[in-house]
Amino acid sequence: MKEINIAKVLVNKRREKGVTQDELASYIGVSKASVSKWETGQSYPDLTLLPPLAAYFNISIDELIDYQPQMTKEDIHKVYRRFSAEFASKPFDSVLCECRRTVKKYYSCFPLLEQMGLLLINHLELEKDSVKIPALIDEAKTLFSRVRAESDDANLTKQALYMEAYCALAKGDPASVLALLDGAIVPALPPESLLSAAYGMLGRQEDAKAVLQVGIYQDLVVLFNFFPAYLVLISDKPEKFEQALRRALTVADTFDMRHLHPGVLVPLYLAAAQGYLAQGSRESALAMLQKYTDTVTGDIYPLKLHSDAYFDRIDGWLEKLDLGTDLPRDETTVKRSMANTVIQSPVFAPLAGDARFVRITEKLTAFCLGD
Repeated sequence: MKEINIAKVLVNKRREKGVTQDELASYIGVSKASVSKWETGQSYPDLTLLPPLAAYFNISIDELIDYQPQMTKEDIHKVYRRFSAEFASKPFDSVLCECRRTVKKYYSCFPLLEQMGLLLINHLELEKDSVKIPALIDEAKTLFSRVRAESDDANLTKQALYMEAYCALAKGDPASVLALLDGAIVPALPPESLLSAAYGMLGRQEDAKAVLQVGIYQDLVVLFNFFPAYLVLISDKPEKFEQALRRALTVADTFDMRHLHPGVLVPLYLAAAQGYLAQGSRESALAMLQKYTDTVTGDIYPLKLHSDAYFDRIDGWLEKLDLGTDLPRDETTVKRSMANTVIQSPVFAPLAGDARFVRITEKLTAFCLGD
C-alpha cells in the first residue's frame, strides 16, 4: 500500500527513454547509488531534485511522484479485518491509535473512512470507560460527515448519511436524526426487476435469476432488521405483538434463517423476550431467551454470509461486498457481545433469581465468554 510510487515511475521512464542509472545520475548530479536507492524504494529524491527529474522525463511532478492516497477494496478489507481482530485481542486504546493513524494517512480515501467509522461503531462496547464512548461516536460521525460532504460516489454518500443519523441517535439526538433523514423514505424502486428483465432480453437467464435472488435476499435481511424494534414498540398490545412475532417466525422458518443468516434471528428472540417480560409473561420470555441461547451457542460458526440450496446464485454478489462474506466484528467479539447482551442487561434483571435463567446465563458464559 505505497502511496508515493516514484520508484516505479523512475524505473519505467528510464527504461522507456533507454538510459542507464549512470546516465540519469550524471544528468541530475548525484551518484548511481542514489538513483539505485530511489528505484528500489530505499529512499526518495531530495525535494529540489523533483523538478529536474520531471523535466528530464518530460512529465509533471505529480506524474513523477504518482501519489495515490487511496486503498483498493481488497486493502480496505484487510485493514478492517486486522483491526477487528486486534480489538478483540489487544488493548483498546493502542488499536484505536493505529486506526487514527490510518485515517490520517488516507484522509481522502472515502471508502476507507466509511469503513473506519463502521469499525469504531461496531467496537464501542469494548471501550471499558463509558465516559469516552460519546466522543468515539462523535469521531465516527465526523468520518461519515466527511464522506457525505466530499465523496462523489452516490451509494457511498447514501450509506454515510444513514450512519451519520445512526450516530446522532446513539448520542440521544433525535432532532439531528430527523433533520438528516426526515423525508428520506420514498417509494422503493428496486433496480433488480429492471436488471433481470434486461438480462432476460439479452438471453442471460442465469444473470437474470441471480439478480432477483440478490434482491430477495437483501429485502429479507432488511425485513428482519425491522421486526425487533417493532416488537418492542407494540409490546403493550399483546394480541398485535403475538401476531407480529408469529409472522416473523413463520418467515424465518420458511427461509430457514437459522442456517442462512442466524445473525438476524438473535435480535428477534431478544426483542420477543423483552416484550414478553414487559407483559409479565415470564415463561414466554424464558422460552425466547432459551431460543436465543440455543442459537448463539449452536452450530452457526464460523459466522459468515453464505448461500444455501434456495439462494444458490448469490455467492458472486456476496464476495463483492465491502467486507466480502465476513461479518463486521471478529468472532470472539461477537460471542462476548451476545453473552453480555443477556447477562449484563438490566432488562432481564427481574429473571435473576429464576433457575432456568441461571442455566441460560451459565451456558452463555461457558460458551461465549469461555469461562
